Amino acid sequence: MAYLSVTETAKKWNMSERSVRNYCAQGRIDGAFLTGKTWNIPENAEKPERTKRKSSKPETLLDILKREKDSKHHGGIYHKTQIDLTYNSNHIEGSRLTHDQTRYIFETNTIGIENEVVNVDDVIETANHFKCVDFIIDTVNIKLTEGYIQKLHYFLKSGTTMKWFEIGSYKKYPNEVGGINTTLPEEVSDKMKELLSEYSSKKTITFDDILDFHVKFERIHPFQDGNGRVGRLIMFKECLKHNIVPFIIEDNLKMYYYRGLKEWNNEKGYLTDTCLTAQDKYKAYLDYFRIKY
Repeated sequence: MAYLSVTETAKKWNMSERSVRNYCAQGRIDGAFLTGKTWNIPENAEKPERTKRKSSKPETLLDILKREKDSKHHGGIYHKTQIDLTYNSNHIEGSRLTHDQTRYIFETNTIGIENEVVNVDDVIETANHFKCVDFIIDTVNIKLTEGYIQKLHYFLKSGTTMKWFEIGSYKKYPNEVGGINTTLPEEVSDKMKELLSEYSSKKTITFDDILDFHVKFERIHPFQDGNGRVGRLIMFKECLKHNIVPFIIEDNLKMYYYRGLKEWNNEKGYLTDTCLTAQDKYKAYLDYFRIKY
């Protein structure tokens, strides 16, 4: 099959080269593919019909994340969110991979490390976390249930060397976090049902509701391991679902985040202020990419 360049196709269809590139990136030209940074367009490809812009319903962050994910768009908000959310959430839990190594895994699906020892599970969980974010973007409007949360845990932990507990299932052994006891294994299912029932009964979900759910989820600590990352993925999902700007807890906010979780019942402002600070930074990303919120 013969292929045309963007320039040749633009002349053929009497449109701008930018429009042709956009159609390619959006997956609207059948058979078009990238070689390096060059689009190859089948000679017999049909010109896509222009879609009418809906002024009554502007494109949301979720719309953009879906579009960039599906078109494998690099360098946009999806690309940045995947790398920053995955790196920081894993780093909080002790992953020793650097931000650059995390970026390399996302961009190349390989790991290249010289003269350095890395933990295999750190690499696996990084790749798995990318899949969790994709899963959330694709299923964001699905109701939050025990099954959904267990599936996130299964995706996150699949393929790791931790064989002493069952992934995707609630814990079987008591555990603690930060020296504080969590819900006993035999009580987890009932506590999760109670938490989800309380959350789903709310007519409107607010920023504070999402934080409150997160605190209660972390105090239940339903899984043997991976509770923090699953909990932060849930917050990301619920922010997107309810058109709330999401946020990423970075390393410089980690101790404030921990304090906020611990002191939620006494002073909600600690966690709220920390997450609003993180949200402000994500808003700066949206401003840079010219995404309205």
